[in-house]
Amino acid sequence: MAQDTEVDLAEPDRRPVLRPMSRWQRFRRDRFLLLLGLPGVLLVLLFQYVPLLGNVIAFKDYQPYLGIVESPWVGLDNFAIIFNGDPAFVNALTNTLIISFVQIVFVFPIPIALALLMNSLLSERIKRTVQSILYLPHFMSWVIVVALFQHMLGNAGLYNTWARANDFFEVNVIGDPDLFIALITSQVIWKDAGWGTIIFLAAISRVDIELFESVAVDGGGRIRQLWHVTLPAIRPVIILLLILKLGDVLTVGFEQIFLQQGPVGLQASEVLDTYVYNRGIVGGNWGTSAAVGLVKGLVGTVLVLGANKVAHLFGERGIYSSKKDL
Repeated sequence: MAQDTEVDLAEPDRRPVLRPMSRWQRFRRDRFLLLLGLPGVLLVLLFQYVPLLGNVIAFKDYQPYLGIVESPWVGLDNFAIIFNGDPAFVNALTNTLIISFVQIVFVFPIPIALALLMNSLLSERIKRTVQSILYLPHFMSWVIVVALFQHMLGNAGLYNTWARANDFFEVNVIGDPDLFIALITSQVIWKDAGWGTIIFLAAISRVDIELFESVAVDGGGRIRQLWHVTLPAIRPVIILLLILKLGDVLTVGFEQIFLQQGPVGLQASEVLDTYVYNRGIVGGNWGTSAAVGLVKGLVGTVLVLGANKVAHLFGERGIYSSKKDL
């Protein structure tokens, strides 16, 4: 690895002196790498940071025909819906938090368990076959996934058609508001659990094989190897992904839920993302929707920073390290 130093050999009778390189020297050294990364930086700035300027409509009575500049300022009036307890907003927030909690508890651990199970397979051929089967649903769009579940579990789906023909009990999962959270959670597991194993399998593959051999020499079986070697080795990755998941706690998947709101109604399925769409684009309340979206982003940032600080307190690196940890 190149170091940001240069060697001074002006006096042959002395040891070489390592001097820190100036910024200009580092720039000249890495100029080609910087040029290669420039297009990516420009794309991020153009499509990620420049649109942030549009958040100004959260403080305006935005009208599309007037534009952002000409729309009148209203201060914090658009945020009143959040702090005054609008019933529709409270319902959307409650549904969002419940769905996020359920998915963190039941969805997040599944890729870890699958990665551990696949890593225990002795045959590489079987492992690759299982991986291919588990990865496949990830490449399907939510439109296809929702359509498959509707054809399987809907009122006129495959199961209910078979149940009627055989005098068996029917279950209309798609149209039952009480089963909506269980439905979307099972869809997320089926679609993305296999894909989520990639990071954990990569982390497991970096574990030194000698550690497993040491546990085996001490008489430890697979369970002890798992508990004392594998899990501690992938713990930093688990904490990192959990922190990032907390940052998206108020984002539970717009497309998946929007496609299934019709049969169950807004009371059971409205979340913050669909609330912003229904109130902003459909209802024309652009400023209020922007205010909700801005608060959602700020809450996610605070959760990430707070969770990262807690990780530091427990001796983990988290998503970044403070100067004290370096």
